[in-house]
Amino acid sequence: MNESLRQQFERLGMRLAELDALLADPQVSADMKRFRVLAREQAEAADVVGRWRQYLQREADLGTAREMLAGESDAEMAEMAREEVVAAEADLARLEQELQLALVPRDPDDARNAFVEIRAGTGGDESALFAGDLARMYLRFFERQGWRVEVMSESESELGGYKELVLRVEGDGVFGTLRFESGGHRVQRVPATESQGRIHTSACTVAVMPEPDEAEDIQLNPADLRIDTFRASGAGGQHVNKTDSAIRITHLPTGLVAECQDDRSQHRNKAKAMAVLAARLRDKDRAERAAQEAATRKSLIGSGDRSDRIRTYNFPQGRLTDHRINLTLYKLGQIMDGDLGDIVAALKAARSAEQLAQLETGER
Repeated sequence: MNESLRQQFERLGMRLAELDALLADPQVSADMKRFRVLAREQAEAADVVGRWRQYLQREADLGTAREMLAGESDAEMAEMAREEVVAAEADLARLEQELQLALVPRDPDDARNAFVEIRAGTGGDESALFAGDLARMYLRFFERQGWRVEVMSESESELGGYKELVLRVEGDGVFGTLRFESGGHRVQRVPATESQGRIHTSACTVAVMPEPDEAEDIQLNPADLRIDTFRASGAGGQHVNKTDSAIRITHLPTGLVAECQDDRSQHRNKAKAMAVLAARLRDKDRAERAAQEAATRKSLIGSGDRSDRIRTYNFPQGRLTDHRINLTLYKLGQIMDGDLGDIVAALKAARSAEQLAQLETGER
């Protein structure tokens, strides 16, 4: 490892000591917003510094083993020293790669909660049914992660499934885990309504947006908003409001719309719709920045543009293919039951490898 990297990790060790002292300060503890920011930085720094200390320890172990090997006359002890040299060198190579990855700038949005939007696309009723299948897949995955889910808005189709579903997902690292789900999801299967057994292709779009902080990021000007109230629609009976409690908010400068009819309280529906609108505006800004960056550098993972076809679900073959990284898995049943671990891990690894390559070649 070169001297420049060593100095960076030494400085990070000093920063960790500063953070430990700050978090022990009662005045800092009293400011919860600042405390959370510092605690997050401390946790990240502690993880990297811990690996750096492991690296230094294994480096010392390697030096000791080499000295033993050079001066040892006993064959058995020399063999033990050789084994230690091999093990230490392997550990150092692994730790150095992990430490280099730790230097890749982290997206602060990765730690945020997220809004997940699922919309039926081409394919009519079959697309809506597939949107329902995607919703169940994600809900089961969220449950496995221990995340909390809140329905912000839903529009069911006549035959089942959804024309549109908006979820708020709360937990550790939600956006960082789900960010790669944004894009076009294509399904190939025989619909239940198909009498001749022909395979149909339809599609849905998924958009994952980080939840903005309440008092930061997007500031909505009331003059830019048109707020309409209407009576909630639904299956009938007790599920339909008798008053105009549903809310639709239109951001006039951009034409973006958010609505919520999930709650019987107009005030709570308005607050939820405002949160979704803020997230959509922030997502629009992110997409515009990503498009500008893509003009100068092609991204391995993709910009997350909703028009991209990122994934195909082929039911007759039991196959899922993620087109961004050419990943094919033949366990579609498990995936639709919420087993997304292999996909998420592969996409994260691909993104990290790309970022590390850019770091090593000096790209910015």
